[in-house]
Amino acid sequence: MTSSPRPPHVGGRPDPIDGTTALGGESAPARGYLLDNARAEAGERFVWLAELFDGVTRGHFDRLGVRAGSRCWEVGAGGPSIPEALAAAVGPTGHVLATDIAPSWLKTGDGYEVRQHDVAADPPPEPGTFDLVHARLVLVHVPDRARALATMAAALRPGGWLLVEDADTALQPLACLDDSGPAQRRANRLRDAVRELLTRRGADLRYGRTLPRALREAGLVDVAAGGAFPVGGLACDRLEAATIRHVRGELLAAGLADDAEIDAHLAAIHAGKLDLTLAPLISAWGRRPAEHPPALG
Repeated sequence: MTSSPRPPHVGGRPDPIDGTTALGGESAPARGYLLDNARAEAGERFVWLAELFDGVTRGHFDRLGVRAGSRCWEVGAGGPSIPEALAAAVGPTGHVLATDIAPSWLKTGDGYEVRQHDVAADPPPEPGTFDLVHARLVLVHVPDRARALATMAAALRPGGWLLVEDADTALQPLACLDDSGPAQRRANRLRDAVRELLTRRGADLRYGRTLPRALREAGLVDVAAGGAFPVGGLACDRLEAATIRHVRGELLAAGLADDAEIDAHLAAIHAGKLDLTLAPLISAWGRRPAEHPPALG
């Protein structure tokens, strides 16, 4: 299944349950996640994140043996692209469960089941039954990451795979690698400002690099990892613009930017003057062994 940008279905979606959702949809600190699902920009971000990373994620699904008849749990799904891809892969003999603390962008009946679920607080659904459990851009924002990983591991059948993908912004913090002019340097200043807002909300901007160790500590074996690092292009531009519009009020309220600076940055993006990039996405996977099943801690 190829990823193609689609306009976010803002008008027809139900109201979100609350505003405390992470980038992939999971729970965040009590003050609410910075990029919550309640705003229209969240839908735009889901579209462009899918364009950038769904090919990477689907490649891991293929490598880990997702096929017709597989049972899969998509954690903190956010938008519909990955549940749809899994549903296409497993076919009518398989099963895909898509969960989110605020599942307002998901639609039951598109080949997957939708449930409200907080991976950091709720027990695993259907423990010990899934061939694949996957979360992308979720755990970096979940306060109790070890608990969330234990919950996901406990949902695996013996031999099942856990795939976790998260950014490591501290590895590559720049918006423009080539900071050759004032527009590029302004983009980097605003990226720093967004990172500061995320840090204040409890995000761990170094989490991606810890994933292999975290999976081993969760009791998984055959752990390995890879990385993806998009540089430039329309999807990076559109994602940056949606993100800046999403957090504009927070940037202004925190005194980290002013209207003129934000307007100039958005105009530079629209004019195609910037080669924007993202933090590396670290993908790590591990298998639940047949013996000594992971236990909730």
